[in-house]
Amino acid sequence: MSDQQSAGSVGGEPTGVPVGHDGTRVEIDERTAPAAPAGIALLVLLVSFGLIAGSIAAFAAADAGQDALGVVGAVGMLVAVALLSGLAVISPGQTRVVQFFGRYVGTVRLTGLIWTVPLSVRRNVSVRVRNFETSELKVNDADGNPINIAAIIVWQVADTARATFAVQDYVDFVRVQSESALRHVAMSHPYDHADAGEATLRGATDVVSAEIAAEVAARVVIAGVEVVEARISNLAYAPEIAQAMLQRQQAGAIIAARTLIVDGAVGMVEEALTRLEADGVVSLDEERKAAMVSNLLVVLCGDSRATPVVNAGSLYT
Repeated sequence: MSDQQSAGSVGGEPTGVPVGHDGTRVEIDERTAPAAPAGIALLVLLVSFGLIAGSIAAFAAADAGQDALGVVGAVGMLVAVALLSGLAVISPGQTRVVQFFGRYVGTVRLTGLIWTVPLSVRRNVSVRVRNFETSELKVNDADGNPINIAAIIVWQVADTARATFAVQDYVDFVRVQSESALRHVAMSHPYDHADAGEATLRGATDVVSAEIAAEVAARVVIAGVEVVEARISNLAYAPEIAQAMLQRQQAGAIIAARTLIVDGAVGMVEEALTRLEADGVVSLDEERKAAMVSNLLVVLCGDSRATPVVNAGSLYT
């Protein structure tokens, strides 16, 4: 195993390599630690209790005048303590990272009562799925509009050795890197009103969420963490421009509605003129057609209810 590896400085995408100076980082991969299952662990427990009982008896005999048995009792007690130090109980979803005098021995992924390397230090590392919500970030989108955005990140530890030794605190590391990735993705897309084929934060949430998940995963792989899912939990314009953007959205909705109304009114007028001429109801010259079209469009496109006016005279008088 190579505990440390020198790395040079690089630029561009995040690779975990120190930038601007020569640095060192911990390069270590998870491996399985020697561990016995519950049956052997129970046998070790019984043997340890037997040694403790024998040591107590030897100490009692030494007090009665048999000094040689005192040494036997002390050795038996030390052996029993060493054997008991290797016992541990591991719950489902938990692991033990085993170190022996500072050296990484391996990771125990068995559950229940186990017996591993005596006199070792064991750290508890959870491999359960976790999730958290990032703080609400204020960033500028691709168009320069300030927005507030937050996301929910679902993650779990995949490599317990990297999570323990490669970073100082892997939980805090994941949180900070997630917010950094979220900020970068939010700045790469407009909030809305994008060009053709361009994804927006508001309209293509699945695409943006996938980009956030990939960005976070690339940043936290050095800590032995994998990202299960990422979803946007909050997205809105910043308060200082929210009202102006709301007015723009309302104007766009009104224009779209007016366009639909005019298209429908023109179609109705065309159909009315066609049927009048086809059925021979009335014969209209171009000027009368223009007057009828004008009146029908006013009635069909107006916001208020139209009031009919009966014309008893002629159009030309």
